[in-house]
Amino acid sequence: MKFNVTANLDYVINSASTLILNIHALRTPEQTVLEETFSVTPEVKMEELHAVGGENRMMRLDIPSPCRLSVSYSAIVNNSFKVSDHRNVAETPIAQLGPDVLPYLNPSRYCQSDKLYRLADHMFGDINSPFEQVMALTRWIRDNVLYLSGSTNSQTSAYDTVTEQAGVCRDFAHLGIALCRALTIPARYFTGYAYKLKPADFHACFEAYLGNQWVLFDATGLAPLNGMVKIATGRDAADAAVASIFGDAYGTSMRVSCEVIEEKFKPYFYHGRKFEGLSYL
Repeated sequence: MKFNVTANLDYVINSASTLILNIHALRTPEQTVLEETFSVTPEVKMEELHAVGGENRMMRLDIPSPCRLSVSYSAIVNNSFKVSDHRNVAETPIAQLGPDVLPYLNPSRYCQSDKLYRLADHMFGDINSPFEQVMALTRWIRDNVLYLSGSTNSQTSAYDTVTEQAGVCRDFAHLGIALCRALTIPARYFTGYAYKLKPADFHACFEAYLGNQWVLFDATGLAPLNGMVKIATGRDAADAAVASIFGDAYGTSMRVSCEVIEEKFKPYFYHGRKFEGLSYL
């Protein structure tokens, strides 16, 4: 399925600063970037960086003097996914997890799984299927946490979201990740462009490691799972921030879009599908 994604960001730069932007569509065997353009006005020194051991394509901008900076990105992405039957998928023993997966079992800055162990075990510990555990906790988040724009900030963690029972997509993702890790299911943060997301913005979901593959879940239910274009993954939002600013600078506006180019698109959700999971690799 082909998507056209765009992002336009504006910044006020008050002194020499460095911006690290994470808005490029990721290149994977199943996600091909057919075309893309990236421009910055005024022109500044920039270089593309790739996270070591992670899934991030970042652009580092070296801005030598005060200015008003405009960033424009657009890409045509051909995305594919697979739907797998997880009816008989058992929990993968820790002894069999690879070194690239093991870090996603540990608590992280925004996903304090150690603080949520009792809640996770009480609510979902008696469910035998790992996939059904993740489905159950995803539904629980959707039913018990109010999606409310502006209700949280960059410091809000999964533990805070349980207490406040409100948040935005990154908070829903952090809580899903923390509950998975508390159940000894590796989970990681997923950020990307999302088709049909209203209002249009960068979107956050999470992936759980089930049956030796990463399976996508969205506790908000705001966008079809097969309508995502992956930008990055990480332990939490700290690893996959859209923009990291070093210096006296701040953002003033952001415009994001994700459109399907092909006409035949059948949205895929988990509603009513108990054992089928969707994976982007």
